[in-house]
Order: sequence, then structure tokens, then C-alpha cells
Amino acid sequence: MHRDTVFDLIGIGFGPSNLALAVRLAEEAGNAGNVDLAHCFIERQPEFGWHRGMLLDDCRMQISFLKDLVTLRDPKSRFTFINYLFERGRLADFVNLKSFYPTRVEFHDYLSWVAASFDERVHYGQTVIGIEAIKAAGNANEVDALRVFSRDEEGREWQRVTRALSVGIGGGAQVPEAFAALGSHNIVHSSKYLTSIDRVVGDADGPRKRVAVIGAGQSAAEVFVDLTRRYPHVDASLVIRSSALKPADDSPFVNEIFSPAFTDIVYAQPRDGRRSLIERFRDTNYAVVDRPLIEQIYEMLYMQNVSAEPRHRLLANTGIETAVRTANGQIELTLRDRLSGHARAEQFDALVLATGYRRDTHVELLEGLAPHLGDALAQGNVERDYRLGTPKNFKPRIYLQGCCEDSHGLSDTLLSVLALRADEIVASLARHTSQDRSASRTTQTEENGTSKGRMAFAL
Repeated sequence: MHRDTVFDLIGIGFGPSNLALAVRLAEEAGNAGNVDLAHCFIERQPEFGWHRGMLLDDCRMQISFLKDLVTLRDPKSRFTFINYLFERGRLADFVNLKSFYPTRVEFHDYLSWVAASFDERVHYGQTVIGIEAIKAAGNANEVDALRVFSRDEEGREWQRVTRALSVGIGGGAQVPEAFAALGSHNIVHSSKYLTSIDRVVGDADGPRKRVAVIGAGQSAAEVFVDLTRRYPHVDASLVIRSSALKPADDSPFVNEIFSPAFTDIVYAQPRDGRRSLIERFRDTNYAVVDRPLIEQIYEMLYMQNVSAEPRHRLLANTGIETAVRTANGQIELTLRDRLSGHARAEQFDALVLATGYRRDTHVELLEGLAPHLGDALAQGNVERDYRLGTPKNFKPRIYLQGCCEDSHGLSDTLLSVLALRADEIVASLARHTSQDRSASRTTQTEENGTSKGRMAFAL
């Protein structure tokens, strides 16, 4: 038996959510009189990366650079996007662009620049394979801490003990049932588009390829345009159920729903009220496309008609009823016109699924704790400070980031609230950690030193 190093917090995943948290924790530790919180992060990727599969050269962010990791909370922070530009020597040039919207490639470079400051805190190349509860010494009914198991790229297993978790693992690829059984030979989810598409479509010297892009949102539109631009041997079809590509409503008053203050409004509603409010504004974030990109697609399809070379298509009002793999390896889709009811079969060499993301991946991650959590996971019971509402005998705190849309609103999965969400989580964490340490000191005093050599946890 041995005494483990006990962390105050372990962050699982090191994307933008936990990166913003790392920044806030570093600032907290730098302020005199604040609680020094022992923490680390576990990330399965070998290095920092954010949506690498969709870092298309000419695609821009859909939010202002001022919604970076820190500015809305502290514009004086050294981790602002503006300071990144300054240190990279590009501030004046960026100002000359007269744009609030950097390219996605540049924003990824900004995030990587911030992440480099926390390399000593992050265990890259490790995948969390389990989490188990640690019972309190002398009280088998109380959970005092959590043991996190991870495996590195060489197959070695690691164990770490913590009093709190921050789960920021992002969404999982949403693959509709019709395609799930076909395997991944020539089916690519948009999250892996750039890393997989060359393998799927081959080079321009090969045979012509027919590729269908499934989806009606921003990612689908971006993939469709990229296929038409970069691959002269590809005939691309964009398949959507709706009657047209719909523009995102990013007008100023509507955009206020993504402000951190709106989180309070959503959370204050009863459950049905939250659902109604979120549904009312759903077309600001789902199955919508930036207007300039819609206009670009329309013009491209129009110029095809002018040149009488209609290679690429927008198949609107089109539902997909079945998807089967043919003997020659192609994928045959049964397409039904939702207006006329007419059905037809078409064969494609590859599919790109821009079908969004699942936001329930945290449930599987926390599965080992299910017997101790009551109905908190099933009911989506999350406190305003993003803590999972656990039973009283479960002392560890579990903070959920990016999977609380039902309780905290549409902005929860976006970058818009990162800065202030990190602030709220650190404040909650510091408050509870301070209380725990105070209680621990009181207990030790009452026991008159008899616990000094005792294990903190039953290991």
C-alpha cells in the first residue's frame, strides 16, 4: 500500500474547453492568497489539435476573435488572440484585413500557441480507459475521491487520484443508422474529412469519382465547395432534406443568445421552458450556412449551367431511405423526392457525412461511476456551475463542458462562453477545495493526531 498523489482536479480532454480552464487555473495560482490547486490534463491525441479534419485553408471562424479563450473575462490577459498576433508579429497586418473573423487555420494556431504554455500539465497520447470510485476510510457508503485509469500509446497503464474531474472531451461523430453498418472504407465523417478524403477519392489521374455529401449545415457546405475546387475528377452532390440551404441568423439581437448572460436566462427556466427556448433559436446553430457561402455555391451551380457542364448538384427535398454496398464496392442510395414522392437509386464512389456530433460521450466515460451517481447522468442533472448533481455521499465534483446544451443553452457547445465558463468552474472548484481542506484540518485536530499516519483513501 502507498499514498497516492491526490490532484484537486484532473481534466479529461485538452481541447478549447479545458485549455481555457488551464489558463484560468494558472491565473488563479498566480494571485496571492488564492488556493493553489494541484491539477493535470489527459489528452488522447499526441499533441494539441482542434478539429484538424476541417481546417480548410479558406474557411473562416463564425465567431469574432474577441470570443477567444480569455478576452470576455480579462482583456488584459497575455493569452488573448490580440497578444498572440502581437507575439507572432502579425498584429498590424491583421488589422489591415478589417475582419473580426480569422481563418480557422489561424485560430487553430492561436489555440496551439496557448496550449504550448501548459505542456508540463498535459499528458498527451493517453486515453482514459476507466474511472472508479474510492471509498472514504472508515465509511464504505461515502465516495471520497476518484481513480482515473489511462493507457498511453505504448500500452502502459497509468493511475491518478483526484477530488474533481473536468470532462471536456468534445462530441462524437454522429453516424446515422443507415450508414453505420457499411463500415468506413469509403464513408468519411466530416470530422475526419481532411485526413481521409485523399485516400477515398484518389488523385486526378485516376477514374472519375461520384461523391455525395450528406448534410445541410456549414460543414456540409464547406466540404461540398472543397470537393468542387480541389478535385477536378470528382462530381459532387450535396444531399439535403430541406428545400434549400438556409442562412444562419447572425443578426445582433439574435446573437445575444450566445452571450454568457443568456446562460442564466436559459438555466432559470423549467425543463420544458428550456427545451422550448433552445428549439426556438435552433436555426442559429444547426442546419444553417453562412450567407456568403450559400451565395458562392449558388453562383458555382449557375456557372455550370452557363458552360453546359452540370457536374455538381444540390439535391434538395431529398430523403435517404436505404444505403447498401454494391458488389463493386460502391454505395447505392435510395433517394426519395420529399415533394413528389418519387424514389430512385443512385450509386456513389464515396460519401462524406456532415451529420453532426453526439453530445453524450461523457456518459460512456463515466459509466464506471454509474452505481454511485443515482439518476444524475440519466436525468442530465447539472448545477449552474456545470457540476453534475451527484448524491450527498458522493464527494468528488464532476464538471461537464460542452455537453450541457439542454440545461445551459445553445452556446454550451460553442467557443462563445469558454472564458466565463472557465471562470465559474474555477471559482466553484476553489470554493469547494477550500471547504474540503478546512474540514480535513478540523478532523485531524479532533482526532488529536491519530490520523497522521493513516491512509487518506482505501486503496
